[in-house]
Amino acid sequence: MRNNHGMPGPPEPTCWIVTDGNAGMENQCLGLAEALNLCPQIKRIKLRAPWEWLPPRLGILFNPLSGLDARGDMLSPPWPDVLIATGRRTAAICAAIKRLHGRTITVQIQNPHLPASCFDLVVAPVHDRLQGGNIIATHGALHRVTRARLDAAAAEFRAALAGLPRPLIAVLIGGANGAYRMDGPILREFAEGLRDLAKATGCGFAITPSRRTGAGNIAALREGLAGTPHLIWDGEPPNPYFGYLGLADAIIVTSDSVNMVSEACAAQKPVYVYDLPGGSAKFNAFHAAMRESGAVRPFIPGQTRTLESWTPPVIDDTASVARAVKRLLIIRNH
Repeated sequence: MRNNHGMPGPPEPTCWIVTDGNAGMENQCLGLAEALNLCPQIKRIKLRAPWEWLPPRLGILFNPLSGLDARGDMLSPPWPDVLIATGRRTAAICAAIKRLHGRTITVQIQNPHLPASCFDLVVAPVHDRLQGGNIIATHGALHRVTRARLDAAAAEFRAALAGLPRPLIAVLIGGANGAYRMDGPILREFAEGLRDLAKATGCGFAITPSRRTGAGNIAALREGLAGTPHLIWDGEPPNPYFGYLGLADAIIVTSDSVNMVSEACAAQKPVYVYDLPGGSAKFNAFHAAMRESGAVRPFIPGQTRTLESWTPPVIDDTASVARAVKRLLIIRNH
């Protein structure tokens, strides 16, 4: 790297992303690394017993680095300049590296269930109610959505969606998890609501399921949308997710994923959330806050038959966290 005078400048900071391999959580780390213009090494760890079962507050007492399983990536010096980690299994690991090498800037995403002083920065959702000078409370999940990425993906997939009528609705489908149910009858009811919307507005649907959706649910959705203009991604590369977000006039997303709702809102389009059966205190608080902010409105089969147009608020948690990390890098280098 050279400065404006052509002289060699400081090297680019090195960066690790440490996760347990969960794709949604890893994407949050990637979004932050990309906002920092860093090229991270991704470390997907596995833990041996008893570290696999121990909560972070106990795992940190027993040298968590010695609990790494060789089936995952091992962690050893040289330690990175920036370490971005997320998830319960990484919290004690991240804190241990901070103790071993204080110059590593440690960023823990999600509630670490350890004192925030164990890290340089903790990034946790507002509904976790964490407080402290090195804690950033986010409205949603960090993500990889940028205007440039959406525009590039829209250009790539425009021809594939040219046959669908406008307005074009991107539909993001998640799946069952510990908080929400999703099955054939639920997807058929959802499809009926989409069909009613298409009849009333003449819209078409670009639908992207997730890994959790399942073949049976996709089949139920496809059956329910027979005769309605739509395209369902078949799972074969390339992934059209960002292209659908970039091309959509509005977005409908299922309620089971904070990541998907956050990414949809980052596209700066009207976003409707279809509330699956279930929920939890944290999910309910997140969705209530997003509705109150004006970022989303509910999609209710049998009731939502028009497409409203509104300007959603700009929620850019990823940029805010990136600015905080850059400040820490400046402080460390002076």
